[in-house]
Amino acid sequence: MSGSYDQRLGKIDDLCDSITKNRDEIVRLAVEELNFTARDSSYEVDIVIDRLKMFAEARPILENRVPLGGMDSRISLMLSYNGSSWLNTAIISIYMTGNKVNVRFSSKGKSLMDLTEKMYRPIFGDGIRFFSGGGKDFLEKSLHDPKIPATVVFGFDENIVPYRDLCRQRGKKLVFEGPGQDPFIVFPNADMDLVFRDLMNAKFWYSGQTCTAPKRIFVQRSIYDSFIDELTGKVSKLKAGDPRSPATDISPVASNLAVSRIAAQIEQAVHKGATLTIGGKIEGNLIHPTVVKNATDDMLGMQEEVFGPVIFSSPFDTAMEVINRASNHKYGLRAAVFGGADASRTAAALKGEDYCHPVPDYTFGKFGTVTLNETRAVSWRGAFVTKPIGGYGYSGWIWETAEGISQMKQGPKLLSIETSSEAV
Repeated sequence: MSGSYDQRLGKIDDLCDSITKNRDEIVRLAVEELNFTARDSSYEVDIVIDRLKMFAEARPILENRVPLGGMDSRISLMLSYNGSSWLNTAIISIYMTGNKVNVRFSSKGKSLMDLTEKMYRPIFGDGIRFFSGGGKDFLEKSLHDPKIPATVVFGFDENIVPYRDLCRQRGKKLVFEGPGQDPFIVFPNADMDLVFRDLMNAKFWYSGQTCTAPKRIFVQRSIYDSFIDELTGKVSKLKAGDPRSPATDISPVASNLAVSRIAAQIEQAVHKGATLTIGGKIEGNLIHPTVVKNATDDMLGMQEEVFGPVIFSSPFDTAMEVINRASNHKYGLRAAVFGGADASRTAAALKGEDYCHPVPDYTFGKFGTVTLNETRAVSWRGAFVTKPIGGYGYSGWIWETAEGISQMKQGPKLLSIETSSEAV
């Protein structure tokens, strides 16, 4: 076990100092390897330092936790590419309950992993190890290793669903954090300054390459046309180009697969009768910011995760209609609702339980996080530290074996709690 809680907090202070000292290098590598803008990458450093320092506030939750598999066990953590410094929060959340951790970064972030390992080694020693092999190999070895009771994976649901039987056979716990196709719902009596501020920041941060970016924009019909006109004007001011420039808002998308999917989503939307009020141009991996008007729920851009700077928008008439449309989806990570009484009723209808709970199978129609008249920056503060995060449907789950019986859980979760147990 990795010392007392106070000792672990001391190591977090050392890590924050190291991250601060290496800020310029972290930003440089995020720009070079992942095409993230320098501005976004620098801001993310500030966010992660804020979150890491919040582990002092998490003491009442975590201080009496012990490693899930005992002192000789390790937890495996497989990370996605869509982030640079925030990945530290996921690593440390598992470490703070006394776990030793095996970490694998995405192959798109090899140099970032090397830098992270360089920062971690003098602070954490063997407590946190880094692996550079293939993701499939890392996952399968973790599931077969008797000293690894749990594996945490950030990724794409289709890549992880096939491992359910293996988890059952091995009696392993797998915690999955996956995609979102988050609805962003606007009623006419919403605070429009708040709405546009949140939509522009949350959607276009990291050029739309975040699981919690607004993806399906629903606006009540009476204000829909004027809303899209104003949105188009704001999007027109975004600067697309070189991620190294401090003036750049939109940089090339890191994933070739995401680019090809977005190209198909835009093409199909236009073919089915939607219109582009701005954008639609793709140069290599640079997707110019795009607004799709009059999207319908059968379009790819409303069904699949849109991992880039493209807004698919659609009008709705009643609260019941938008509740049904928002709920009718395979992903249930986060929903944002803006407005008065109808918005409040909509938010309540979409919200799942406060913490993950047993479900008979993948559960659709609910969301792990639902915000009402609140920005993502506010609602997401403390994520993975004091705020449980996770979703329903194919946005996230836990497979585990309890008393010899395999079960699934869905809903918001803390990685620290799910990879540890109460001290006896």
